[in-house]
Amino acid sequence: MSVLLGIISGFVAPALTHLIGFFTNLFFYGRLSTSFTSPAGNHLGLLVIIVPVIGGLIVGLMARFGSKAIRGHGIPEAMEQILENDSRIPARITFLKPISAAISIGTGGPFGAEGPIIATGGAIGSVLGQFLSTTVAERKTLLAAGAAAGMAAIFGSPISAVLLAIELLLFEFRARSFVPVALAAATAAGIRIHLEGGAPIFPMPAFGPVSLGSLCVYALIGIAVGVLAVGVTRAVYWIEDMFEHLPIHWMWWPALGGIAVGVIGYFAPRTLGVGYDNISQIISNQLPLRIIAFLTVMKFISWSISLGSGTSGGTLAPLLTIGGGAGSLLGSLFAWLAPIAAIDIRVAALVGMASMFAGASRALLTSIVFAFETTLQPNSLLPVMAGSALSFLAARLLMQNSIMTEKIARRGLRIPEDYDPDTFSHITVAEIMDSNLHTLPAIGKLSELADRIARHDPAVSAYQAWPLVDEAGDLSGILTRGDLLAAIGKSGAREMTLIEAGTSNLVTAHADETIHDAVARMLAHDVGRLPVVSRDDPKKLIGYISRTNLLSTRLKKHRQENIREDGWLRGATRARA
Repeated sequence: MSVLLGIISGFVAPALTHLIGFFTNLFFYGRLSTSFTSPAGNHLGLLVIIVPVIGGLIVGLMARFGSKAIRGHGIPEAMEQILENDSRIPARITFLKPISAAISIGTGGPFGAEGPIIATGGAIGSVLGQFLSTTVAERKTLLAAGAAAGMAAIFGSPISAVLLAIELLLFEFRARSFVPVALAAATAAGIRIHLEGGAPIFPMPAFGPVSLGSLCVYALIGIAVGVLAVGVTRAVYWIEDMFEHLPIHWMWWPALGGIAVGVIGYFAPRTLGVGYDNISQIISNQLPLRIIAFLTVMKFISWSISLGSGTSGGTLAPLLTIGGGAGSLLGSLFAWLAPIAAIDIRVAALVGMASMFAGASRALLTSIVFAFETTLQPNSLLPVMAGSALSFLAARLLMQNSIMTEKIARRGLRIPEDYDPDTFSHITVAEIMDSNLHTLPAIGKLSELADRIARHDPAVSAYQAWPLVDEAGDLSGILTRGDLLAAIGKSGAREMTLIEAGTSNLVTAHADETIHDAVARMLAHDVGRLPVVSRDDPKKLIGYISRTNLLSTRLKKHRQENIREDGWLRGATRARA
């Protein structure tokens, strides 16, 4: 199924780019063509202001009467469906999202095609998972596989697409999920190579290994861009909040955002449309600094207003443009301040691009690998890794949520951030079970046990349940305090035996199985404790686990992570004292 998703996304991605090209040619050049053309070369004059307004109006109508889910840049909406709706995305999104995005971008919207195709691929995966018989976990995997395939098909970056799915969609690192996602991404990337060739989407001149001095500068650029990423994120959501206060229906907001896009596009035509060529020129240092500065500022204003208005579009391409521009400007500044560091402006721009990606999205590994896959520059890995890691750190310290998670966090959803291994999956029952057993005879009288508890006999009163054994010492049942209380209220309770009050229909565990398996059995049978028996003899009682035993494993992990042990230095200091 994942390979099928890869094939579908491999053809849907170029279809979307052709659809964007169709609307671009139609609205900006008045011709019928599907070639992927930049709207920057139009000759509409002041009429260019109207084009994004028309696009915004159409998108608003589609959202109002089609599906509100087409609004936004796609990834947060997919995350929300995973977290809140068991990865169920309505089937109509599979065609409404790409069409609305093509209209939005084709009429000058300053977005990338990657967000919509990621959302579309995810929707196709979700629909496939709903059409067939799947578990919720399998459906989530299919959604992530479709999204990763969409990214791989657009950027030709299958590895970073898999990492994006892991960091932003799967919320786990398990073979059951990343293997299907990897197959889907590899398939889509292979189809892209067949259709468009294997050239990187952001070609740039080759450069050699960086020096230690320049590496330090690139690290500083990463920190600065991380702070900038927080500012960009806050600005986008502040603008979105401003739209929320408008006294008109949200259906009209994209048209209002289109006015800003059109006005800025009149003065800065490069801000219109996808702008992948702008990114390539920035990281190749082919534009004068004043043009880069102007483009960076204008692209940010146009994109943030348009995105805040709730139209349909992506975020990655604008973030890459803004980050690349900021990196180029900062690199030029450091090259002037410290010429001895031998700063390469192209590398500085690439570091800025990846650092903005990492700081804004918090997809750290994705941003590092993405910079390499889209440029095929192996010497970029070291400076990009340093800059992106510090950008991630700076952004994480300054703001809890990212541009991908802020919206859904405001709705009360908690987004998983850490991918710790499940403690229950690598600890066996033998490690936590209570071997100091206190059993009771199955034929013992219920009245005698009740009397002992009333006298606070420590041999029985400290327990919530008691394993019951026969005369030979073999396990025959279990009695809980709940069973005891229920039986006491019945007639003839004083003559009732413990096995009659309890249950002989036992749910047991084995010492060599994981706690995960034992807990699953407890949940399936709605019990709070399990006798542990020998595999060779299911009547031989060797231990006992309860909720208290389970919580002890969590306590151990908490201590490992939060309680500091005395190191050698402190121990030596105490010894001298």
